[in-house]
Amino acid sequence: MDKQKSYNQNLELQLASQQRKNAHRRTVDHGNSMGRWFINRSLGIEKQAIGAIRPEASYLIDLLPPAAYKNRVIVDQQTKFVHLSANKAKHAIHAVKWTPEGRRLLVASHSGEFTLWHGMTFNFETIMQAHDTAIFSLCYSHNGDWLISGDQDGSIKYWQPNFNNVNILSNVHGDGVRDLAFSPNDSKFVSCSDDSSLKIWNFNNGVQEQNLSGHHWDVKCCDWHPSLGLVLSGSKDNLIKLWDPRSSKPINTLHGFKHTVTKAKFQPIGAQRLLAATSRDRSARVFDLRTMKDILIIRNQEAETSAISWHPVHAELLTTASYDGSISHYILNSHVAEEIEKVENTANHNFKIPYAHEKAVNQLEYNPVGNILCSAGADRSVRFWCRSRPNDPTAFRDAPYSDEKVGAWYYGVNNNNVGGLPIDDFENNQEFNTTERQDFPGIPLMNDFGNNANNFNDINNNQLASLPGMGLPGLT
Repeated sequence: MDKQKSYNQNLELQLASQQRKNAHRRTVDHGNSMGRWFINRSLGIEKQAIGAIRPEASYLIDLLPPAAYKNRVIVDQQTKFVHLSANKAKHAIHAVKWTPEGRRLLVASHSGEFTLWHGMTFNFETIMQAHDTAIFSLCYSHNGDWLISGDQDGSIKYWQPNFNNVNILSNVHGDGVRDLAFSPNDSKFVSCSDDSSLKIWNFNNGVQEQNLSGHHWDVKCCDWHPSLGLVLSGSKDNLIKLWDPRSSKPINTLHGFKHTVTKAKFQPIGAQRLLAATSRDRSARVFDLRTMKDILIIRNQEAETSAISWHPVHAELLTTASYDGSISHYILNSHVAEEIEKVENTANHNFKIPYAHEKAVNQLEYNPVGNILCSAGADRSVRFWCRSRPNDPTAFRDAPYSDEKVGAWYYGVNNNNVGGLPIDDFENNQEFNTTERQDFPGIPLMNDFGNNANNFNDINNNQLASLPGMGLPGLT
């Protein structure tokens, strides 16, 4: 009997371990696909044909990194939710940055803490108190050797990659430091603040070189062009200004927004002659630096836009986020001009995640490889998004994050709904049409049985289905 009992216990342990192994592991590893791509290139296979990835999970190994889809951005968008990461003591998140090699994500919170998350398994790694007040900005140098951060008190700190603090510029701004950006050769950096000014610093000795004054309100964002001596700034006075970093006078001012400019970024790759900006007037605009005019207007009819990010591999892919928690992808070379009061170049989103966050999205950041998108917001969480896997039925319609959030099948079951209608009103609703009824995944669509079916014998089992354990609605 003891042997039998021991055998049963061991069997139960084995079954439990198998069940744990079968559980979905939220891992996004770019190493396998990158290695396969290098092998293909060495064999002379530069591009992957459309249709090579079949709708079967075993074909995941054929999914190549974003760099392999240079001219096929349509199949290389981050549409699938992967993981949600949040600290035990939750605080609003204002800034996130991927480490230069793309293996970890650095999160700066309102409490002044740095939190480090693994970039592929999304596990928590470490946390440290970096500032005494809220951290609003982070920026890595182009060579990856240095990190600078700015806080609510107007101080800027220098960090090594191992988060050893080596220098502090205390209270160099009269208000919070909202954004930071390095020059192309990392010898200088620019900071902007709510004190309506920008300052250019010598990174080596921490000495201020220029004070750029010209905005009449809080400066919310700044950026340094990746190859030109050009600095941009966006302010609460609705203006975007372009500056020569060698002088303290603006070169040009871009008009068009009717509310606060929240984010503005130069195009990091490609021709590098575009800049994109978002505003609280529910629009985003793409400007051409050669003509100093907006060439594309992205309008959001539902909420103010709060964040923007260029894809690090696809120069034509632009991602925006809004105060309602939505994320939208735009392919800039596929827009269609529409008639809105006057003929202007407007663009509709190529793909939208309506409920990506529960509150405003403060920051969007792409992994340097381009396969993962990170979003952080006022709901005190960091969420990771990636390309969908083969044979994923919820690849583009993930119910909790899409327009089907309220009409999701599990929501309907838990709230006594069938196809969005309460079970009590299922028979009484005269406008209900079986052809318009929502189906349950894996269960055939229910035919109209109404009052004609008095018992189970009159129903064709092949045409009528119900959820296990719930019985058939409308029948007694």
